[in-house]
Amino acid sequence: MQAAANKFQEHLGTVPTATTPEYKHREDGSKMKALAWFGPKDVRMVEAPIPDITEPEDVIVKVTGTTICGSDLHLYHGEIMTLQKGDILGHEFMGVVDRIGPNVKNLKPGQRVVASFQIACGQCEYCKQKLSSFCDRTNNSSLMNYMYGHRDAGFFGYSHLTGGFPGGQAEFVRVPFGEVNLLPIPDNVTDEQSLYLSDVLPTSYHAVVDTGVKEGDVVGVWGLGPIGQCVARWAKIKGASRVIGIDKVPERLAFAREKSGIETLDITEHTDVVKRLQEIAPGGLDVAIDCGSFHDPKTMLHKIQKTLMLETDVSEIHNEMIMSVKKMGRCGIIAAYAGYTNGFNIGALMEKGVRFIGNGQAPVHKWWKEILDEYIIPGKFDPTFMITHRVPIDDMAKLYVAFDQRKGGVEKVFVETKFSNPPAPGCPKTTRVEEWAQ
Repeated sequence: MQAAANKFQEHLGTVPTATTPEYKHREDGSKMKALAWFGPKDVRMVEAPIPDITEPEDVIVKVTGTTICGSDLHLYHGEIMTLQKGDILGHEFMGVVDRIGPNVKNLKPGQRVVASFQIACGQCEYCKQKLSSFCDRTNNSSLMNYMYGHRDAGFFGYSHLTGGFPGGQAEFVRVPFGEVNLLPIPDNVTDEQSLYLSDVLPTSYHAVVDTGVKEGDVVGVWGLGPIGQCVARWAKIKGASRVIGIDKVPERLAFAREKSGIETLDITEHTDVVKRLQEIAPGGLDVAIDCGSFHDPKTMLHKIQKTLMLETDVSEIHNEMIMSVKKMGRCGIIAAYAGYTNGFNIGALMEKGVRFIGNGQAPVHKWWKEILDEYIIPGKFDPTFMITHRVPIDDMAKLYVAFDQRKGGVEKVFVETKFSNPPAPGCPKTTRVEEWAQ
């Protein structure tokens, strides 16, 4: 699939953009540690050239914290098109400013910053509305344009379908339009509280706000990874009367009950999710939010279709959501999907008047300052609740395996580099993956 997609994109050519994914290397030839993709389930730590200022608006960030995201597993499994061998992965990172381009006026070396996972220009019609994930001027992928009719912004470390920009699972990152795509972090906020402003916190918050969770709603959350755990908390903050988390991993179900105080539904005990939800939530859910993923089909029918490449994504969760919500209920999709699905219950969607909402890639710039100023700093939302492990960047390849297999109750991991600060009080200490992923 990768070879064919890359060939087709090469045939289509690239779209002109306001920046380039390629970067200059340091003149002294110095190297950094980075995690690179070489094929399905084949990621490796490599020595890569350290980036230097390439364009006048660039900022080079020395990474003090990075992490792995559930959507990185789609890359790990080779399910996102136009990956190329040697691509540096990772789209959630923070650090300190190392070097700045001549046009950068509002940042200075040594300043603590967190990066948005998307690369926005700051000037197009979407950026002016803080809809940074929809920037028109940073993603050169003609293939995405062909598949979807439009392009997202460029993303860090997420294939050439999103521009081919080297990612943040590395010791240094070049950030185009640095003043736009980096948020300064005050001294009274720890690295562990800051890192997840890059993606998880704005993404989960956006899902709740965009799907319209309101006071008194009964909310179902499909998937209790980090996004689902945060969605459950945001839903409660927005006034949901009940939140029901749906998953099959015992540790994640227990985590949601014990740490967030929500109800749970174990799909290994209740394989008919719709029936069980109708029993425990008579009349139906007001809101259903998909925080899961497309690469894990439940039924043999969809397993066969995926194996034969008759579909790229699976509609099972969405049919459960549509069937479980009330008439005129709302269904939001924040989980990442790539292409096409079969067996979608469009009849129930129409007949019940369900509002089926693609939340899109979350516009981080719209929400990150609000989350920082109104929730993290006042102590209304502490993102450190979801950090279960802290490991060194040398363990990144092993972490992909453990995270994919959900070993050791892993939820969210803080990955440190040689530039990192010590763990903040109350946060996990550094361990090695082999110590807990047995």
